[in-house]
Amino acid sequence: MYIYLDESGDLGFDFTKPKTTKKFVISLLVCQSSDTARVFKRAINRTIKKKINRNKIKPARVVELKGTNSAFAVKQYFFRQIKTADWQIYTVILNKSRVKLELRTKKDKLYNFLARFIIDKLPLSNAATNTNLIVDRSKNKEEIKDFNRYIQDYIQGRLPLNTGFKVEHLTSQESAGLQAVDLFCWGIARKYEQRDTEWYEVFKEKIEVETEYLQESA
Repeated sequence: MYIYLDESGDLGFDFTKPKTTKKFVISLLVCQSSDTARVFKRAINRTIKKKINRNKIKPARVVELKGTNSAFAVKQYFFRQIKTADWQIYTVILNKSRVKLELRTKKDKLYNFLARFIIDKLPLSNAATNTNLIVDRSKNKEEIKDFNRYIQDYIQGRLPLNTGFKVEHLTSQESAGLQAVDLFCWGIARKYEQRDTEWYEVFKEKIEVETEYLQESA
């Protein structure tokens, strides 16, 4: 099993700043086998080659897919290549306005808590193969150590005894799976931040768990 983790939005709480997001989203792309992970790698590479870099000279070529700058038609092309594979999305959407004041300065702890919160939704006790967690590398060395300590024992405790576990922090250029989960996480964030569901509607059938944390009162 391969689990790719990415986030969208920020954990800033100064809502007077125009770029501060109202929501913070963490999403997991879960590939049930190495074969499925390879399907994503081929789809990412083919999409970049045929839909983005075609007829571009080398200095102008794009090296990764990103939700923020990929056209809707490009996203659709990518999805057509992976929609029948064995994969799922798990996502948590934090309503930042309801986070307690004393937690707003503890961003790393809040991030780690949310990551564990959504990982807890995975059926890890049924894992039949070794489990790999690949996280977008946005933390410094100390933050990575804290994250690994917080997550590693918890995941290993939920896996079958004969199932191995490894966590890696990679850049998106190093991992097609991270590029894919970035596309999905961006689409989920657009739904909650901008009420834009165009891309979300394409892949929503693959969402296994979608939950709001600290949801606004009705």
